[in-house]
Amino acid sequence: MKLHKQGVRRANKFSYSDPLKLHFGCGTIYKKGWINIDLFSNIADLSLDLRERLPFPDNSCSVIYSEHVLEHFDYPLEIDCLLEECRRVLKPTGLFSAAVPDTEWPIKACLNDDDNYFKLAKELWHPSWCRTKMEHINYHFRQKGEHLFAYDYETLYLRLKEKGFTKIIKRGFNPELDSEARKIGSLYIDCIKPG
Repeated sequence: MKLHKQGVRRANKFSYSDPLKLHFGCGTIYKKGWINIDLFSNIADLSLDLRERLPFPDNSCSVIYSEHVLEHFDYPLEIDCLLEECRRVLKPTGLFSAAVPDTEWPIKACLNDDDNYFKLAKELWHPSWCRTKMEHINYHFRQKGEHLFAYDYETLYLRLKEKGFTKIIKRGFNPELDSEARKIGSLYIDCIKPG
């Protein structure tokens, strides 16, 4: 909580930047020209708890980007609060762009007896103790207890629509925005706040 309060105080110096672009959950990826936000990262511009009210004025942000962050929030309460805050601070026609782990892929792979996902997961993401398909599925869903909810397009679309976003589209990898390391296995989605 102390870090969040410090971040809120520091946010004032960014409030009048134009355009105001927020990068949620930056971790080790610093985006130049963006306000990089993460509660635990040493490189973040602001340490903020995204479960709290965002310290930015209404209709002040042109873009909010979130890569592999939404799955770390409790569903539906915490994610609804975050999406409501995003809608509040975005300017009319402002863009919300997100990437989450693509949960539809491993489920389909398991049901269709397709080993491609599981080979990649073992090679790129999952620990050596994941040997069975169900161990891989559980690790994908939970990631050592860090992931609180698993998304597919339908579920994320519905949440965004219910929170007032429009023009919700599933998009491909964007090398100018998205991390190359997460290109495989991510579900990308863009939407806007109505004008």
